[in-house]
Amino acid sequence: MSKPEFFVTPGYGEKALDLLYYSQAVKVDNRVETSGQGGWNDDFEIPESLVEEIEQAFRNVERTLKTAGAGWEHVIHVNSYHVGGFPKEVNETMSRLYRHYMPGHAPIWTQTGVEALGLPTMRVEIRVTAIVA
Repeated sequence: MSKPEFFVTPGYGEKALDLLYYSQAVKVDNRVETSGQGGWNDDFEIPESLVEEIEQAFRNVERTLKTAGAGWEHVIHVNSYHVGGFPKEVNETMSRLYRHYMPGHAPIWTQTGVEALGLPTMRVEIRVTAIVA
């Protein structure tokens, strides 16, 4: 097994490393694991719209994967964490974005309702596992 290599996403990842001292992704051999990615911008601002927050979280996953040399095409497992339950727009948006980002395969998915996430206004957080062939 090779030595773990840690990655910091430019922008929000650099701020998270400075403020909270954690990395956005780790790669060991051909496996990439990400930290939970919220729907924030580089200033950790969250959109008011839940749909826009989920869409931004997917873009942040993409940014973080790219930093570690991977992409959505490599994702095999998704964990999503949701505050406020699962209104219709959550599953509609998640499945629409799965089809958009991973048209060639459907990953396994664990969806969990939680009381709170890392920022007070967050309603969604997504973390993934990817295998880079």
